[in-house]
Amino acid sequence: MAEAGPARPPAPALAGQLVRLVEQGLQLVGNGDRADLRKRLDQALARLQDPSIRVIVVGEFKQGKSKLINALVNAPVCPVDDDVATSTPTIVRYGEPASAAILVPAADNAGGEGNNLERQPIDLADLPEFVSEHGNPGNRRNLVAAEVCLPRKLLTGGLTIIDTPGVGGMGSTHTLTTLTALPTADAMLLVSDASQEYTEPEMRFLRQAMRITPSVAAVLSKTDLYPDWRQVEELDREHLGNVAPDIPLFPLSADLRLEASRLQDAELNTESGFPALVTHLRNDIVGNAQRLQRRSVSQDLLSVTGNLRLSLQSELEALEKPEQTPHMMAALEHAKAEADDLRKRSARWQLTLSDGINDLIADMEYDLRDRLRRIQRDAEAAIDQGDPGPVWPQFSQWLEESVAAAISDTFVWTSERSQWLAAQVAEHFAADEVALPVLHVSDSGDALDPVDQMPELDPGRVNPVQKVLIGMRGSYGGVLMFGLLTGIFGMSLINPLSVGAGLLLGRKAYREDKETRLKRRQGEAKALVRRQLDDVTFQVGKQLKDRLRLVQRTIRDHFTGIADEYHRSLADSVAAAQKAANSYAREKEGRIRQIRAELQKVDALHRAAEAVAAGVAAGAPSAAGVV
Repeated sequence: MAEAGPARPPAPALAGQLVRLVEQGLQLVGNGDRADLRKRLDQALARLQDPSIRVIVVGEFKQGKSKLINALVNAPVCPVDDDVATSTPTIVRYGEPASAAILVPAADNAGGEGNNLERQPIDLADLPEFVSEHGNPGNRRNLVAAEVCLPRKLLTGGLTIIDTPGVGGMGSTHTLTTLTALPTADAMLLVSDASQEYTEPEMRFLRQAMRITPSVAAVLSKTDLYPDWRQVEELDREHLGNVAPDIPLFPLSADLRLEASRLQDAELNTESGFPALVTHLRNDIVGNAQRLQRRSVSQDLLSVTGNLRLSLQSELEALEKPEQTPHMMAALEHAKAEADDLRKRSARWQLTLSDGINDLIADMEYDLRDRLRRIQRDAEAAIDQGDPGPVWPQFSQWLEESVAAAISDTFVWTSERSQWLAAQVAEHFAADEVALPVLHVSDSGDALDPVDQMPELDPGRVNPVQKVLIGMRGSYGGVLMFGLLTGIFGMSLINPLSVGAGLLLGRKAYREDKETRLKRRQGEAKALVRRQLDDVTFQVGKQLKDRLRLVQRTIRDHFTGIADEYHRSLADSVAAAQKAANSYAREKEGRIRQIRAELQKVDALHRAAEAVAAGVAAGAPSAAGVV
């Protein structure tokens, strides 16, 4: 079925042109001693060879996420049923022929660190047995994800759609798992059905997610089931406007889309609302991601060709104009001295980094402890208000959701502070724009994995026999005491007065025993809460420090490479000029011709990279021609 929206050139052609430009750059760098430039181009080539543009679909349980994806690709790739929920992320990307596979931790990586995954092909029809709660409850198969490849035009530009498990109230550990994928995603679709307006947990999750990935769109699903969906749409737009004014909202009906595909009815397809979403995916998400990729690759090529040209041009000028060699040498030595000064100043930016990381660790530990202490105070106040025994499962769920929300808030704030620290370090470098490293600190999906489940608490139920025994223990003394007292007046041990006194004292004993058992359960509940939160603080605090140390190493290596690359280029220019000044006359002409030929190739690649950068700035959809 034809989709609405302007036609776009096939993305693989653009990527292929950029790949050839990068490969030309690698040929110019060669296998010489400029390993720093080769590493930069190798990284650019690796990015181009993985053109995936990841769009993650999130939302609470039973909001229509899986059917939305099925309708987008017109295939039953994600299991849909009233009593079936997704337990494992499902990745849908382009591939021919159609196939499916599951991703599991590699045997040599089980229980260890790293990203080694093993891909195991499965039959496409068996996919629900692996990704649904019915076939894989709680992901007991320990799957990382499932992968489906389909020959669909929508996916040809590198678009990859990820169906996530429902986040269950947007406050549980499932939320942490969903937030895990956001730092590596290019965009997010928040799905909520038309039965009601956005809930507070949904809005809280949206605000949190936008701090990780600003490219967010909202989907109002199941519009065919609710006649008043337009009122819900209006309310949802108001909520979205309070978060960010530019979040688009797409009212959709997956059932209408699937029926339109079956009947090949373009009018019904338009009524489903999907053409607007497809246009958004193609132009605003895929198109923007490709523009960012072209800009990144063009900047890498411009930097590499600039460094190569500096050395070649210095040597050429020394050969062609030997009388200007002393002046040129002085200028290069001055530039080299500035580069040396930059390296010496590295102590300052490294000090900024070290102090910043130490401050960040202290602030994050305080933030985490402060959030958990507030939860502990609220939990103890709730325990004091009644008997925690009968409601302990609900209380444990509330505590789990509150802790998960607190941890995700802390990790998202840590990600923001880490980016700010990287910008502070960048200010120590030249006035030129310095690229910042990519930091994924908000990944908190496994933060609670080492923490045990909340222990069980005695519900405090007392059966009728136990109640009678407790009352009899209390009434025995009353009957005996009043029976002996009334015996003075000739009454028997068991008489109305002694029985009445026994009943009163038995009731009093039962109330006192009930209060004692309540106080004991409340004390046990508070102890369990404190022990659980102490365990969370210990485990999460350790992971938080590990992530911040990784941030420190990432920032340090990134800016060390920038400083070394600049210094190396200037040092090579000085060495080349010195070598040219000492060259013999018979070697000079041959070397000049060789340098000019190299410069022509470098300049041609530089112009091609400039054309790519100019095309990105102008919004052009195509890359520059290959040299």
